[in-house]
Order: sequence, then C-alpha cells, then structure tokens
Amino acid sequence: MPVVECDPETARDRLERAGVRVEPGNTDHELWRAGRDGATAVAYEGKVVVQGSDPSALTLPLREGGGRGHVYFDGASRGNPGPAAVGWAIVTSDGIVAEGGERIGETTNNRAEYEALIRGLTAATEYGLDEADVRGDSQLVVKQVRGQWDTNDPDLRERRVRVRELFDRFDRWSLEHVPRELNGRADEMANEALDDGQ
Repeated sequence: MPVVECDPETARDRLERAGVRVEPGNTDHELWRAGRDGATAVAYEGKVVVQGSDPSALTLPLREGGGRGHVYFDGASRGNPGPAAVGWAIVTSDGIVAEGGERIGETTNNRAEYEALIRGLTAATEYGLDEADVRGDSQLVVKQVRGQWDTNDPDLRERRVRVRELFDRFDRWSLEHVPRELNGRADEMANEALDDGQ
C-alpha cells in the first residue's frame, strides 16, 4: 500500500488536473478520497494512502513529476494473433520512476506494440513529464508514427492517431527505434505479464 508524503491540497489539484474525481472523505480523519482504475486514494494530514489492484493509476499523478524522462515500450504476442501483453517503463534521473505490464487479450504483435506505446505515453503524461524521449524496438510502430511508413490497416491508423494526440501533450518529444537489448525492462514487463496469465 503506497504512501505518498505530500500536501493533501496539492495532491488534490494534481489528481483533478489528471481528470480524477475527488470526493469528500468518509470519516473525520479523511480529508478527501478519489478512485480510478481499481485504485483508491485517501488523504490524511501530510500524506495520501493509495490502495487497490493498480495503485500506479493514482500514484503517478500524485508525484511531482515534471522535467524530462525516457519512456520505453514493448508489446508481445505469442502467436500472431495470440495471447498478448504490453510493458512500459519511465526512466528519469532518479532511475525507473514508474513501470507496468499487463495482458491485453488476444491480438497481433503490431497492435500490442501500439498499445504498449499508448500505455507508456499515458503514464508519462500522468507522471507530468514535460519532455519525453520515447524508445521501442518495433521499427514498424516507430516509422509509422514518425510518418516514414504508411499503413493500410484501419486499426493501426487509429492507434497512430491516438499516439500523436498523446505526443501533443509534451513540450518536446522524440521517438527512436532501439535494439531489443536496449529495451530490456519494457520487454521484461510484457513477458512477465504474458507468463503470469498462463
């Protein structure tokens, strides 16, 4: 159960800016509470306690964030299509500040790669990064998003539009293809999620 030491009013503002609905507390000791995606945050004097199945849904927007970071993403599909999962990691000068991996049902590898990029960018905006250097080992996704390659697949086109909308939230961004060995943590998160689902 993560505990974020912070000013409860500043934390409330951060959550509301991230689109999280904040409600009054249930007891005299609770200043307020908020919930999103299976996580609940409860504010007390000088801290916010987060609990639930996915605490990062609320801990990311609660942290100070800002500045520049690297976002790594990877999608995996066993079979094409087949069981699929995504992994992502956000790295700043403080090290890995957030990461995630989860199963996403059955889909193709390319769709999983796009979904991993979307999840990583969403987490980076919730963390509050101003600048994002994004890295992934899917040459197809990188070149399609950068406009170097086109796609005839309507689903991939739709995902590319969503990625570009997310990039618009940053003051500055870059997107580069990297070899798999330089994308290890995101790859590990995706494969762990796949293995956990078997």
